Amino acid sequence: MSPSPSAASGRVRNWKQIIRWGGTFLSVILLIGLMRQQGWDEVIAAVRRIPLPVFLLTLVVMLVSRLCVVLRWYVLLRSAEAHVSFKAIFELVFVGLFASNFLPSTIGGDVVRLAGAVMLRVDAGLSAASLVADRLIGMAGMTVMLPAGLLSILSNPAASFGGLFAGFLTLPERWRQMLKTFLGQMVQSLRRWLHHPAGLLAAFAATLGHMACTFVTVGLLLKAMGSPLGFWQIGGLWSVSYFITLLPVSINGLGLQEVSISYLYHTFGGIPLENTLTLSLMMRLLFVGASLPGALFLPLLSSLRKNEPDGNP
Repeated sequence: MSPSPSAASGRVRNWKQIIRWGGTFLSVILLIGLMRQQGWDEVIAAVRRIPLPVFLLTLVVMLVSRLCVVLRWYVLLRSAEAHVSFKAIFELVFVGLFASNFLPSTIGGDVVRLAGAVMLRVDAGLSAASLVADRLIGMAGMTVMLPAGLLSILSNPAASFGGLFAGFLTLPERWRQMLKTFLGQMVQSLRRWLHHPAGLLAAFAATLGHMACTFVTVGLLLKAMGSPLGFWQIGGLWSVSYFITLLPVSINGLGLQEVSISYLYHTFGGIPLENTLTLSLMMRLLFVGASLPGALFLPLLSSLRKNEPDGNP
């Protein structure tokens, strides 16, 4: 007797969870191994080279980047004629960020945002579509910087990936079809906003602001550690790390992001390993710190449920 579809779906979900937990564990172990190999004292010394005012400035810049993320989703919803306030979207995004950083194994930020948007009486289909569009626009922004990252990798004499990337340039037909399918799905997901190009452009501008804040933060930290790097190279290598982190082999990119940042900026940016390890840890700390305001809005979802009116709006 063949298993029921629900049982098969449950097994697939279980395997995905196992892969994510396993990938997270291996990535964290690898990160710890790199830090031990480099020497804890050198990493701690690199942290101490970052003045407190610089750290506080980077935290402020990171908070501004989060405001850009809020604006991106708000613009998408408003351009689709959803009646939401900036304050409500601000609270939902920060609750989602808090959930992603502190509850990665139980509930994701997008789930929180979707539930909150529906409770705000936004159509469920529109809410889900806006979150997909939000993600796609974020990816599109990083794609803009990807050529700069690939150029840094391919032009580096130490890069053993040159042949690998050259191979990707001649993708087999199956891969080209997969890419074509993905692009088609992306257009399909954005079709509601294709009729409102101003909303798409405003959302894309918001994601560029978010990216600029992230790259400025990286630049400030590297400069404080005595390892300055150009803006475009910072952005290009970060975009490569971003797409690596999207691989579904880690929970919220934990460990995988830190290892990829350390490797890319060390190997292709020429930054000392102790500084790249410090950079990766400081960026994780800043991500977590910038999500802490979400704790102030945790009662939001329960209060929305209590105040939800009966019947149709």
